[in-house]
Order: sequence, then structure tokens, then C-alpha cells
Amino acid sequence: MAETKRTATLNIDGQTYDLPVMSPTVGPDVLDIRKLYGQADVFTYDPGFTSTASCESTITYIDGDKGELLYRGYPIEQLADQSHFLEVCYLLLYGELPDAKQMADFEIRVTRHTMVHEQMHNFFRGFRRDAHPMATMVGVVGAMSAFYHDSTDIGDPWQREVASIRLIAKLPTIAAMAYKYSIGQPFVYPKNSLDYAGNFLHMCFSVPAEEYVVNPVLSKAMDRIMMLHADHEQNASTSTVRLAGSSGANPFACIAAGIACLWGPAHGGANQACLEMLKEIGTVDRIPEFVAKAKDKDSGFRLMGFGHRVYKNFDPRATVMKESADEVLELLGVGNNPLLQVAKELERIALEDEYFISKKLYPNVDFYSGIILEAMGFPTSMFTPIFALSRTVGWISQWKEMIGDPQMKIGRPRQLYVGAPRRDYPELETR
Repeated sequence: MAETKRTATLNIDGQTYDLPVMSPTVGPDVLDIRKLYGQADVFTYDPGFTSTASCESTITYIDGDKGELLYRGYPIEQLADQSHFLEVCYLLLYGELPDAKQMADFEIRVTRHTMVHEQMHNFFRGFRRDAHPMATMVGVVGAMSAFYHDSTDIGDPWQREVASIRLIAKLPTIAAMAYKYSIGQPFVYPKNSLDYAGNFLHMCFSVPAEEYVVNPVLSKAMDRIMMLHADHEQNASTSTVRLAGSSGANPFACIAAGIACLWGPAHGGANQACLEMLKEIGTVDRIPEFVAKAKDKDSGFRLMGFGHRVYKNFDPRATVMKESADEVLELLGVGNNPLLQVAKELERIALEDEYFISKKLYPNVDFYSGIILEAMGFPTSMFTPIFALSRTVGWISQWKEMIGDPQMKIGRPRQLYVGAPRRDYPELETR
């Protein structure tokens, strides 16, 4: 619970109201306006809720000015360098890093829940072959509540725990199945001998006719992509999960709502948009033309994958992802891939050009993750599904925290109504 040690005074038409000032562990103070409507009969106006704290949370903290991202207080750079995705999942879910016994138990529980109900295969076949994998995932994850009735009671802590493990374990399987279905290949069952990231790559790229060996460099890069996207505070999709959960909806429905929100191009589609921009540029010799357009305020064009809405300095995830991108490109090469050649040259310009440096338009995590996924062989349609399976643990952690919050209320934003005032209904012949 945040501390309240002082108050701010609001004066409206000569009447004063004292608003408690709440102090977080880190970050700006927060005005508590919960009683303002009842006392003063006024609302606050904040489109997009960009200046409004909707909840108390202990999970993730972002300082955009410093370029800082903390999971439960741990800097993302340290976690990316020393940890791995399932350990980060444990940290986000339970609040502390596990000991060796806890980690082994958690890995076993996740690994043994990776298969999906066999009848769900039939559910996939109800979609058109050309359905976007995100459309498939929204439907299939929402349908999990029809297959796993024993973990939908949000009032039961054990059922919440089971649902959490199932979602973390099965989302890679569902995403891989969506991919396989979209390209007309048979589904590949999960393999318990592989780690989380390696298992996902195996389910995506192996075929029954041939042996597939997961490359450890690619597995490590995928693990980092998942880790760096695991949570990002109260963003649009996380807020959607919380809002859906505030009504008492089951966890599978809440995560499906989060996936639907993430699908929006302004949110989860940034790395896909980045690759589409690279395709538009096409070849290295056209880069100066597009850089010139980006510098021209009147062109309406902007380079995707550079700068970030939250991080005003640099995206701390991008530093880590750049390292992985360099490793993957060294392994797979860029010589025969014009798209990756364009990406590498754009990166060089952005890190050296005074315009980009002065505007702090550094390559962000979407730029590097898009390059890595393209190099691995994923189509752009799979970029957002991979984001979704990575973010699932963050959504679940936020959902569980909300369920256990005694301050939790059903979400009900207010409005600044600017429509017609009360008026009487005129008979048809008098209009």
C-alpha cells in the first residue's frame, strides 16, 4: 500500500477540497481523487488515461526518461544477461526469484502442461486457411474456457494457479499451431526434452518427414525476445486484461481480450510495421531517400522501429536485443537477404546520424526483434503472435494481482459528455 503523508488542495468556485498525495516506492507522486466526485460533483478528464494511475502494482516499473525497465525491482539488462524466460515467469508470477528446487518444480509444471486438448485440433480446422494467426489465437484462447472447466473459478486460488500454468504452457503450442495451420503443414506436438523457447521453435519449424535440431543461438535469441516482452506495466493490452478481469470474467477470456488488443497496429504490430517498412525501402541504395523523407516534417513519413512513446532516452530492451540480433545475423548471414542488409545499414545511420541522435530516435526493441524473427524465417504475420505468447505471463501476473487487490472495483471510466442535453421526443409528422 502506497503511503499518504500530505495533501494537495483543490479550489473550485471558492470551495476547497483536500486530495491525499500517495507516494510510490519509485516514480512520481499520485493524487488520490477517488472521493472527488462524491465531494465536489466533478470528474477528471484524461483521454487515454496517460496521467491516471488505475491501480497499485508491484510487478513492473518503467522510467522513460532514464530508459529503465524493472521486473519486480530487477533491471531488465541483468535478467536478460543472467536469467532465462521461465525464471522471469516465476519472478513475475510470485514476486521473488526462485531457488533451485522451486525453479525445477516450476519448469516441470509448465513442461507437463504444454499439450492442448486433442479436440482443440478440430477447432483450428474451423478457420479459413488464410486466417491471420492472431485471429486464430483470439478464438482458440477464448475457447480454452470451454475445454478447461476445472480452472475457470476465479474465486478459487488453486484454479487461478492451474489456469496460470496452463496459459503460460499452452500459448506457444497454440501460436505454433496457428502458424502451421496457416501454411498448410501438420501440427507438431510439444517435446518435453526441449526448453521453452527451443520447444516453440521446434513446433514451428520441424516437420514429420525430417529431423529438426534446434540451434542454441536461435533458441537463446527467442528466449530473450520472450523475456524482454514479458511485461511492460499498464499498457493498452494489460489494461484490457485488467478491465475484463474486473468484471469477474474467467482468465482465458481475459487473456483472449488482451490478445485482441495487442493485435492493434499501434500496440503489438510495431515490429511487423518495421519489417514492412524495410520491404518498402527494398534495397540499401534507397535508404538516403527514406531518411530524407523522415527528416522532412511535411512528408508525413516516419521510420518505424526508431524511438519509443514511453522511453524518451533509449529503450533498455533494445540494447540487449541488438546483441542477440548481431549473434543471429552472424550465424545466418545477411549477404543473401536484401531486407536484412537494409536493416543493418539503417541501424548504422541511426546510431551515427546527428539528426537521429539529437531526436533520440534510437533503434528500439521492435526494430531488432523484427530483424531476428525475419532472419529465423518467421513471416511478419507471426510477429504479433510471438509477442502475445511472450506477454501472456505479464497479463496473468497483472490479472492475479488485480484479483487479490482489496481495492479492486469493476472498471467504469467516466466521460465528458458534449452531446445534446435533455430534449422531448417530437411526433413524426411534426419533424
